[in-house]
Amino acid sequence: MGDDRRLDVLRAIVEDYVATREPVGSRALSERHRLGVSPATIRNDMAALEDAGLIVQPHTSAGRVPTDKGYRTFVDQLAQVRALSAAERRAIGTLLEDAVDLDDVVDRAVRLLAQLTHQVAVVQYPSLRRSALRHVELVPVGARHLLVVIITATGRVEQRTLELAQDVDEDAVARLRLHLNAVAVGLRLSDLDGVRDSLACQLGEAERLLVEPVVTVLAETLAQESEERLVVAGTASLARTAPADFARSIGPVLEALEEQVVLLKLLSEMAEDGSAVAVRIGRENRHEGLVETSVVSTGYGDGHAVARIGSVGPLRQDYPGTIAAVRAVARYLTRILAG
Repeated sequence: MGDDRRLDVLRAIVEDYVATREPVGSRALSERHRLGVSPATIRNDMAALEDAGLIVQPHTSAGRVPTDKGYRTFVDQLAQVRALSAAERRAIGTLLEDAVDLDDVVDRAVRLLAQLTHQVAVVQYPSLRRSALRHVELVPVGARHLLVVIITATGRVEQRTLELAQDVDEDAVARLRLHLNAVAVGLRLSDLDGVRDSLACQLGEAERLLVEPVVTVLAETLAQESEERLVVAGTASLARTAPADFARSIGPVLEALEEQVVLLKLLSEMAEDGSAVAVRIGRENRHEGLVETSVVSTGYGDGHAVARIGSVGPLRQDYPGTIAAVRAVARYLTRILAG
């Protein structure tokens, strides 16, 4: 739609339908919004919007409601996202800054987003594959066993035990730990190729015997795919407060939300959208159970998205408010994990 006035009419229809849960008529638009035209002109604009597939009349003599295409046009035309209140921003900062570890941060973030949106919130754990190293600890745990503790910049902690071909030389382990943290901290999986050669040039024979197995287990751990998982909150609230038209399809939605592989695939696809905040509306969500929902998501991570956070709710929702909440929690997550 290239006509600004008709886009204003569409925007008014979406806002009223979200607020009232009732089909919107031309008289209501004329009374509630300063559109600057007569009711007759509004009716003509609504007819044009209907011909374009952006609104539809659910019943004879009823008002109009937005279609999936109408919601998409509305979201694409958003000039600005509603800012969170000062109280909401303080609540986000206070709750997340009190977290004690990564599990606590993720758990608090998902519950907070669900409370802000009154919808289902999903937070993806930071991916090891995309995370940078913060520290590597090497701990002898027996004559020929070495515990490798990997701490990422996002706070994830992974432990692996190595069985060595020779007895552990604790002095060599200490020297390797020192050099390994000097050359590998801040690197991601894609950057580790040169670490072996770099360490081999700097270390003696005893340390070089440890370099290959330690760097190999480091790379294998960061390359894992099996660790990808989500935390979900708000399903009970959504089921309890869902509008009547959405409640009729809540069963397939809840079933889809239980399948983490479905959500992970969807978030991965949304990461490729190239938008700061991606929105999938209705049948843009290819999984059958989610065709009556809209999903809003964005990435989080300091300068490099390591995972995504999002909200799943009905087609009829406060898009500016949901986008603002998802974006705000993601920003706080980024700040907390980077600290």
